[in-house]
Amino acid sequence: MIDANLNRLREGIRVAEDICRFVLKDGDLARRLKELRSQVRCDLDEILLLERDSQNDVLRPTTASENERDGLKGMAIANFKRAQEAARSLEEAFKLRKPSEAETYKNIRYELYTLEKAAIAKLPPK
Repeated sequence: MIDANLNRLREGIRVAEDICRFVLKDGDLARRLKELRSQVRCDLDEILLLERDSQNDVLRPTTASENERDGLKGMAIANFKRAQEAARSLEEAFKLRKPSEAETYKNIRYELYTLEKAAIAKLPPK
């Protein structure tokens, strides 16, 4: 659970970062997202990698909704939401494993809410 959500969080932030960097050409938003992505780390990364079994993940097959995006804005929203949900899941998981890290993921989630609002406001409707 932790490994999948760490990856999901980094991936969602990266897509949002690329939209801010290459589409919006907004250096401030892109930099803030990059800095946020750099906070996503875990002292278990090596152990998690060794235990990863992505070939047998029961939700590995792509669902129809995963292939649908309502334009660039839809793509941005989907990835911000993906990252926010992953941060929330990590926050809950770390409450059990290492409570001091739970606060880190809560802060990441709230920063993502702020950055999402700023980025989405700059994107065209479709």
